[in-house]
Amino acid sequence: MTDTKTWARVKSPWVLHFNSGACNGCDIEIVALLTPKYDVERFGIKLEPSPRHADVLLVTGAVTQQCAERLKRVYDQMPQPKFVVAIGACACSGGVFEGNYSVVGGVDKVIPVTAYIPGCPPRPEAIIDGVVKLLNAINPPKQKKQKQAEAPKAESAPVVEEVKQVVQ
Repeated sequence: MTDTKTWARVKSPWVLHFNSGACNGCDIEIVALLTPKYDVERFGIKLEPSPRHADVLLVTGAVTQQCAERLKRVYDQMPQPKFVVAIGACACSGGVFEGNYSVVGGVDKVIPVTAYIPGCPPRPEAIIDGVVKLLNAINPPKQKKQKQAEAPKAESAPVVEEVKQVVQ
């Protein structure tokens, strides 16, 4: 049953977006993912409004003192296993807001982070790549066994010489 749940999570992850406070540049890039140009639904990714049904938590913005407890509460409401992706420089490290009296810092100061996608703001392609890498880390794709060409053996050299003599 565990393999089935893992397969379902990888093939159709439900993603919750949480903005912890910043300039909204990363949020605009996440909205761009839903447009036909990027079409994240082809990966089975579905935006979910409730943390109780979400598999992946996408966090944007530096964590402020005001929203740190809310972020922790949202994280606690998610079912196991939970995966957190910090998107943008602010979510990864606090960004330009680091050191401000009302900023706690990056997401990892409040909850554990599974993957980081840096950038200010990161391109939609980078966000897609980060989420797909996370999904592959959850359940790595099975490698097809390929026959590798064997290196010529030392004893095959005389055979080549014999063939050359026959051809001449």
